[in-house]
Amino acid sequence: MAWDTLCSQDLWPRIRSASSWMPDSGSSTGTPSLEELRRLLCTCTQPTGHVDEVWPNLYVGDLYIARDKAQLSRLGISQVVNAAAGRFRINIGPKFYNDLPVDYYRVEAEDKPNFDLSIHFYPVAQYIREALNSPRGKVLIHCAMGICQSATLVLAFSMICEGMSLTTAIQTVRPHRGICPSSGFLQQLWDLDLQLGRGTGRGAEAC
Repeated sequence: MAWDTLCSQDLWPRIRSASSWMPDSGSSTGTPSLEELRRLLCTCTQPTGHVDEVWPNLYVGDLYIARDKAQLSRLGISQVVNAAAGRFRINIGPKFYNDLPVDYYRVEAEDKPNFDLSIHFYPVAQYIREALNSPRGKVLIHCAMGICQSATLVLAFSMICEGMSLTTAIQTVRPHRGICPSSGFLQQLWDLDLQLGRGTGRGAEAC
């Protein structure tokens, strides 16, 4: 079974809030192979809700939570990053949130193996960091299902701004949400891991 097919399960249980942010014990600081990363992702048995808190005040969600303004208000979301495009384009924009105190950030992210999402890694990571550093900042990053584009950008944020390796980032996020970057996006994260590993320090300059 193809990797992208294996990770296309559609599960919609309840809203959950993460209670622990520590990665699994024994995490590696090196860059494993893509096959090892795929196995790591596929060990995830955590169901995927409409929205889950994967890092303090950072939420990953789907198209339903993006349109549920009442729930966004209850959660106290202050920033929304929309990473849906293509046939799953979510027809909302900044005007949709006019009645909420929400800042809107749009990423044209196609869920295609050859789409270069990496051009958005640093801008989105910096946007998330600034939002989380602001008073009462709470960020929702979403795509159609909340497992691919949005998850990829959150992993990139964890690597760029929190100094994590890709392995540690996956181990930090996956207990709180079932995530599954596509094969192309996983390759781009792997490349980012190599680039950061060659630098003088992970996350030391970008955020």
